[in-house]
Amino acid sequence: MKSDALRGHLDALILAVLEKEPLHGYAVMQAIQVSSGGALELPTGSLYPALRRLERAGYVQGEWRMVGGRRRRTYELTKAGERALAAERAEWRDFAAVVEGVLRPGTTPA
Repeated sequence: MKSDALRGHLDALILAVLEKEPLHGYAVMQAIQVSSGGALELPTGSLYPALRRLERAGYVQGEWRMVGGRRRRTYELTKAGERALAAERAEWRDFAAVVEGVLRPGTTPA
């Protein structure tokens, strides 16, 4: 899949994997890759700035923890992050319906 496909959707993907459980950065990358069946691979140069941006926005909370014998920054979804994820999902459904209407003639957006 083209890396451009992630543009504009990275925050929602990160929030979605953190909804399940708190994860450190590398585990976030792995979770997105596994959840996408291997189709999405995030470059670290995109992930860590996004995590910091989400933390500044109050959507995730980071905390230093020992994971597997190593000190890692682990991120957890906040209540504001849950609301942001719900909004991202609604926007995605609307966007997908509109694109589906264009790409598949005979279908109309919901």
